[in-house]
Amino acid sequence: MASSTFARSSGNGARIPARVIHRRQKSTLSVASSRSSQYCCMQSSSFGSSLNAGGGAGRFGGVSASLSNVGNVHGGIAAATPRLPRLPTLAKKNTVRSKQPLRAAGPEVEVVTAETEEELKKKEEDKEEKATLFKAIGVGALVSMSLGILDHDWVGAHQELSLTIVFIIGYIGIILEEELAFNKSGVGLVMAVALWTIRVLHSGPGEVDPELQEKLGETSEVLFFLMGAMTIVEIVDAHQGFNLITKSIKAKTNKELLYFIGTITFFMSAILDNLTSTIVMVSLLRKLIPDPDRRKYFGAAVVIAANAGGAWTPIGDVTTTMLWINGNLSTFATMRDIFLPSVVSLAVPMWIMGEFAEEAQGVCERNVGCLVDPDNPDGPMLEENNPNDEVELAPSGKIIFFFGVGCLLFVPVFKSLTGLPPYLGMLAGLGSLWLLTDAIHYGEEERSQLKVPDALSRIDTQGVLFFLGILMSIASLDTAGLLKDLAEVLENNIPSQEIVATVIGLASAVIDNVPLVAATMGMYDTTQYPMDDELWQLIAYCAGTGGSILIIGSAAGVAFMGMEKANFGWYFQKISGPALAGYLAGVGTYLGVHYGGAMLGAAPAIAAGASDVIDVLPL
Repeated sequence: MASSTFARSSGNGARIPARVIHRRQKSTLSVASSRSSQYCCMQSSSFGSSLNAGGGAGRFGGVSASLSNVGNVHGGIAAATPRLPRLPTLAKKNTVRSKQPLRAAGPEVEVVTAETEEELKKKEEDKEEKATLFKAIGVGALVSMSLGILDHDWVGAHQELSLTIVFIIGYIGIILEEELAFNKSGVGLVMAVALWTIRVLHSGPGEVDPELQEKLGETSEVLFFLMGAMTIVEIVDAHQGFNLITKSIKAKTNKELLYFIGTITFFMSAILDNLTSTIVMVSLLRKLIPDPDRRKYFGAAVVIAANAGGAWTPIGDVTTTMLWINGNLSTFATMRDIFLPSVVSLAVPMWIMGEFAEEAQGVCERNVGCLVDPDNPDGPMLEENNPNDEVELAPSGKIIFFFGVGCLLFVPVFKSLTGLPPYLGMLAGLGSLWLLTDAIHYGEEERSQLKVPDALSRIDTQGVLFFLGILMSIASLDTAGLLKDLAEVLENNIPSQEIVATVIGLASAVIDNVPLVAATMGMYDTTQYPMDDELWQLIAYCAGTGGSILIIGSAAGVAFMGMEKANFGWYFQKISGPALAGYLAGVGTYLGVHYGGAMLGAAPAIAAGASDVIDVLPL
């Protein structure tokens, strides 16, 4: 009992109650939090005096005298408890940490951050400048090394092989445009210059200069034709002229719209050329389809339809026109015999794309016109709430639309009447439209975007330069005789002329069909293969539709590539399969129509021969 009540004794032997010691410890803890040792001593003395005055009876009576020196007792307790003196120090440190950094750290952080940003920006600029310098040095070294290689004696001794290697390298660069981060227009231009450099370094300028001027003239005709058509279409589009067509389309589903667009393009390309038809229809698709991925898919269908439609008329495709002018084809026989294969070559890929492609599924959602009710697809069409609907035709928009379309339709008529190249008819139409727009918008400075100068700034000049590089590259191979050598290899190794024509069509997907057809015309004599022979008709069909298999196989595909920024890999993955199926189906249709009749006529003789064989068999 005594051990629990009197826990300690003072220095003179008096025993101190435990609860008194507890109060002193509690008082000491309170004093520690006040951060004053003097206050601690005064509080302890005051506590001792009050205790001495309050009680001298009972068991506390002997303790009152000894509490007069309670400061010493407190010193002993504090010395015996080492944890207590640390409390004021810890509290002080915590207080400093919680306040001091808040006052001093703010400005220091801001200064350091500003300095760091400036330093990082400067380092980044220096790094970018060094990288640009290294790139310039690298490109310069590559050009110098390439010139040295092109001037090497081995290149001159193996000129045809060198041309082939350079063309393949450039072709791969065009295919891998996105992966290599090099624009296809730049690659095409460099490739063309490299090919012609090989020719002039090892054949002499006297031989190459006339060829270069001739091929540049032929290529310029295509480029001027392309620029004229694109400008006319841009002027009509600036006046919202194509709204007349888009608002008349009532397709409820994307599949119906796909078939509708393909049919219009097919017959338009028969009247116009496939290049102009593609430009017009792709521009129309921009008014119809807001989704760029879906629009690109429909644009690829336009390419197939334009090439198929241009194959069955003499003025629809440049290769058919070449055969027509050269006397290999006549107008009526060409339209009669190639129309059905051309329809099949379009119908098969349209069906495949419409049935199995995700882009052709769902309801038709367009920028203008009507919109199908998603809750009731079979119900009446709804008016689409679109800001474009409120924009009517620009001033004189209808006049510009019909005049522009008339200029495009005038081109084949001009060619037939005068015999001049088609690009002159296109330039005549562009000049007439230019004068008309200047007269209509005279003095209207706020409508300068409706005039031809502004339209010229909006056309795809990058695509035009790419077309220049490709055509001049193919022209260099043609002047070197490589294309004719290829045609001769096909003739010597493939006995069937039908297979030769089919292979030429497949090759036109990789190489431009114009030099291929030109080489074929030089290989075969019209005395051996007269006008409207099956060979010429099949070549016209194959060269016209085979270019749809790859995106760079036709002028329509190249124009579509530039207008919708489609790349080779996307087209090969999505479109090449259906296009190839349609191409082969069209070939089969032509052979079935032309050789099926002969087989039916020989059916009795075949049946009699089969009967004789059966009689001989030991059955």
